[in-house]
Amino acid sequence: MQAIRRNEPTISIQTARESHIAGASDPEVLEWAAANGRILISHDRRTMIDHFRNRLIAGKHSPGLLLVSQGAPIRLVAERVVFLWAVCDPTDLADRAMHVPSLVYHAFVR
Repeated sequence: MQAIRRNEPTISIQTARESHIAGASDPEVLEWAAANGRILISHDRRTMIDHFRNRLIAGKHSPGLLLVSQGAPIRLVAERVVFLWAVCDPTDLADRAMHVPSLVYHAFVR
């Protein structure tokens, strides 16, 4: 998060600890993000995508999900997040899961 804030000090971003959701289950985190209009950034590529998909199948919405590999270069991830923030309207990421830094996204059929 520090790298993102260094690249773009005006970006509104919070860690799980800052948001008081550290330790919550994936569905709880997704619900918090939706309720607060926050795009979720997660390292949990193994289980979060399934919970995200299930949320959409249940007819619920999400501001979006950015999945980041633990091994991804921090500088590159920060640049991509700031890029998305600068060029996207928030609705562009709604109900989409995207891998960062590659910017490949999942399309889910409802």
